[in-house]
Amino acid sequence: MSAAAEAEIARLIEEIARHDALYYEQDAPAISDAEYDALMRRLRALEAANPGLVRPDSPTQRVPGRAAEGFAKSRHLAPMLSLDNAFDEAEFAEFAARIRRFLQLPEETPLDFVAEPKIDGLSVNLLYEQGRFVRGATRGDGAEGEDITANLLTLRDLPRELPPPFPALIEIRGEVFMERADFEVFRAQQEQAAAEREARKARGEKLGPAVTIPVNARNAAAGSLRQLDPAITAQRPLKLFAYAMGEASEAPVATHHDWLGLLRRWGFAVNPLSTRLTDREAPAFQARMARERPSLPYEIDGVVYKLDRLDWQGRLGFVGRAPRWAIAWKFPAEQATTRLLRIEIQVGRTGALTPRAVMEPVFVGGVTVTHASLHNEEEIARKDIREGDTVIVQRAGDVIPQIIGVVPERRPPHAVPFAFPTTCPACGSHAVREGDDVVRRCTGGLICPAQRVERLKHFVSRRAMDIEGLGEERIETLHALGWLASPAEIFRLHRRAEQLAALEGWGALSTRKLLDAIESRRTPPLERFLFALGIRRIGEQNAKLLARHYHSIGALRERMIAARVIGSEAREELGGIQGIGPAIAEELVEFFAEPRNLAALDDLLSEVTPGEVHAEASDSPLAGKTVVFTGTLAGLSRQEAEARAEALGAKVTKSVSRKTDLVVVGADAGSKAAKAAELGIRVLSEEEFRALAGLG
Repeated sequence: MSAAAEAEIARLIEEIARHDALYYEQDAPAISDAEYDALMRRLRALEAANPGLVRPDSPTQRVPGRAAEGFAKSRHLAPMLSLDNAFDEAEFAEFAARIRRFLQLPEETPLDFVAEPKIDGLSVNLLYEQGRFVRGATRGDGAEGEDITANLLTLRDLPRELPPPFPALIEIRGEVFMERADFEVFRAQQEQAAAEREARKARGEKLGPAVTIPVNARNAAAGSLRQLDPAITAQRPLKLFAYAMGEASEAPVATHHDWLGLLRRWGFAVNPLSTRLTDREAPAFQARMARERPSLPYEIDGVVYKLDRLDWQGRLGFVGRAPRWAIAWKFPAEQATTRLLRIEIQVGRTGALTPRAVMEPVFVGGVTVTHASLHNEEEIARKDIREGDTVIVQRAGDVIPQIIGVVPERRPPHAVPFAFPTTCPACGSHAVREGDDVVRRCTGGLICPAQRVERLKHFVSRRAMDIEGLGEERIETLHALGWLASPAEIFRLHRRAEQLAALEGWGALSTRKLLDAIESRRTPPLERFLFALGIRRIGEQNAKLLARHYHSIGALRERMIAARVIGSEAREELGGIQGIGPAIAEELVEFFAEPRNLAALDDLLSEVTPGEVHAEASDSPLAGKTVVFTGTLAGLSRQEAEARAEALGAKVTKSVSRKTDLVVVGADAGSKAAKAAELGIRVLSEEEFRALAGLG
C-alpha cells in the first residue's frame, strides 16, 4: 500500500466532508456539481486500487446529511390549494366559458393557457429569502405542511441560491417525483432487502428496520421525501420539476409562460413539455399527451391548464379550495375486472349507511384495490350488482376506486339481488330515507356506537383537529375500553397516561408523543374546530364562511340558537351568508337545537378554546363591511364584484338586514334596493363601488 495513496485518500475524505457540510447543512456550496463529482471519482479510483485503505467514514461508504428527530409543521405564506378536475372536452370548454363570463369577455375571445403535464409525485413549497433557499415543506393540508428542508437539501437539482435579480421573498412550488426506470430499480432493491430480512428472521438473526415495498412511483417518491433520516432520502433517485409561484414580495413577471422561463434561468428543472396554447388548441394537446403518456419517463395522470396572464389570475382568484384560473384535465380512468366477494354496510358519522364492495385483489391504475364504494342502495339496484358477480372496476381520476358495472355472462347461478338493510348494523336502530334523500340513515344518533366512533375519527383527522398519533385503530381501541366516548374526553386522556403506556404496542414514549400532540391542539383555529364538529353539510369551505362571518364560537352558538325562530333576524342573517343555502342553514339550526349536542359542545369547550377570526388589517373602506349586490352590473360581472369585495375584507351576503352596511345596485335593482332605502342603509352605484374597490 502506498503512503502517498493513503495521504491522498485522507485529504479527499476531509475535503469532500467539508463540501458536504457546506452543501447540505450550511446551504453555501463552494464548488460546482462537476467539481464535486470529480473529487468523488478520484476517491473511488484510489479506493478501488487500494481496497485496504477504504475507511468507514469515507463518503463512498455513506451518504451526506444528518438524521432529523421528526418533522416540524411549516405554514405556507400563500395556501397551496387543490385543482378542480375536468374529464372530457365539454368540461374543459365549460371551464373556459366560466372564465370568460367572470371576466366579461366576448365568447369568441381566445384564452391563452400554459399546459403542463400533471406529474404524479409529491408537491413541495420552497421558500427563498434574499435569493437563498431557507425552508421547504410538503403541501400538507394546503395551509400547513411538514418541514422537510433537510431532505430537500439532498436533491442535487434544487438551487440553493437564485441568480439576481429576484424578489426579496418568494415561494416556489414544485413536484418531487421518481422516474419509471429508477422506480423499477428501487422497487427491486426493496424486494431483495425484504427477502433478505425474511431470511434473517427465519435464521433467528437480528432483523433491523422494516422494509417497505412501494406499489408505484408516486408512493416511492413521497415515502423517500418523508424519511426522518435525510441520508436515506439522499440515496433515493428523486427529481424535481418547478412550476408555480406562491407568495412573492413583488411580481417578477407578467405571465405564467414567462414565469417558467424565469425558473429555468434560476436553475430549476421545468417540464420541457410545458406549452403555451389557446383553449381551442387544448383538446389536441390533451390527445397528444394521452398518446405519449406510456412512453414518458415519468408517470402523469393528466394535464394542468393555467391561464397565462397573471393579472387575470389575480382577478379570478379562488373559489373554495381551488383557483378559478386553472384546471386539471384528467385522463380516462384505468379499468380492470375482478370478483365481488361481498357487500358490507358502513355507518358514517352522520348515520349514513354506505355500502362498500369487498373484492378479490386487482391491480388497476397503479395500485392493488380490494374495496370500492357502492354509494347507495339505488346505485346497487340500478347497476344490479350482486355478491359473486364479476365486476368492472376503475379508479376515477386515477384515485377513487369504483364499480362501473358487472359482466352479466359471468354471473353465478346462485347470485340474488342485494337486500339493503332497514336497520343499523351497529346499533339495531331503524335506518330510514327521508324525502328525496337517496341515503338511508341510522336513527340511533349518539346512542349508535358506529356514529360515535366515526365522529371521533373525523374530529382528529388531518383536515379537522389534526391530532397526530390518534389514528383509527387507536380510537377504536380506546372507545372499546370505554375511555373515549366524546371529543372532550380526548383532552382528558392525560389522566390515563400510565394506563395508555401499559397498552400493547403503546409504551411510554408513544404515549408521551400522543399526549403532547393533544395538548398542542387546545387552541385550534375556529374554522378547523367547526369542521371537526362533524355537522352534516358543514365541510371545510362552509366552516371557513361561518368562522369569517361570526368570528367566534360563542357568537356562532348564540346566533344559531336565536335562528331557531323562522323569520327572526338571526335566521335571515344565516340565510344571507353567501354560500350558505337553505339546506345547510337547516342542518346548522337543527344541530344547535339538540340539547345533547349543546351539552357535548359545552363539555368540549371546557377543554378547548378555539381562536377568534379577526378581519385582516386593511385600509380599504370595504374592510369589515357587510355588502349586498343587487341588479345587473355593467362594467364587471357580479361574481368578480363579489370576489373583489371579499378580497378587500368585506363580507358579502345575499339578503339585506339591519346588519348590512352597503348595498351596491346595478340596473333593474328590485326589492333589495327598496329594503335598503327603508332601513336607511347606504346605497352605492356601480361606479361608486368601483371607486371604493380601487377598480378605477
